[in-house]
Amino acid sequence: MGRIKSALEIALEKTESVKSDKAGIEQFEAKQQGKRLANEFLGDPNKSLKEALKKAPKEVQGSLKQGIFDVLSAQIGLPASREDEKRIDLVGKGLQAVIEDPRFTALYKQFTQVVSQYLNEVAQYEEAIKRQYAPKLRKKEEELARRTGRQVQLDPFQDPEFVAFYNQHMQALKGNYEAAVQQVQEQALLLFEKQFSL
Repeated sequence: MGRIKSALEIALEKTESVKSDKAGIEQFEAKQQGKRLANEFLGDPNKSLKEALKKAPKEVQGSLKQGIFDVLSAQIGLPASREDEKRIDLVGKGLQAVIEDPRFTALYKQFTQVVSQYLNEVAQYEEAIKRQYAPKLRKKEEELARRTGRQVQLDPFQDPEFVAFYNQHMQALKGNYEAAVQQVQEQALLLFEKQFSL
């Protein structure tokens, strides 16, 4: 007949696999810490990611960098307004702390120029769309004035037809620039991963 194991022996057998995965848990926690650091950096650009990386133990730096990279690379995109340019610059500075390759710095500098060009084109497109739609809007205003007996001035963005027209043209413009965003994301990932394969 087999020996009956004590509760302690059974518990020790079950926790044996947990001990061996302690390194995996440390790496997971370091990655989460990296994500927190990246978010703190986005909230307060005075925080230094390089300093935080220097202070971290060597064995978790890769995971820490991965967490930072994951958060910041997700922020690469086309801006909604001029105010977003600061965030985009900040993302580039943060990524430079974890992608120590001068090619990324040059690539991101080009990307910020593309972003600026995109915002200029957005402003030009918006004006052109409004001018193109103005005659139609005036007809609608005249029709409403005739029906109500009062002068009416419509905001183009309150007209569903204008909004559809506007969105169609802006989406086309955005589509022209999405390739640049995708290229920067892909190159950032490639350069980031390359430093770990050396």
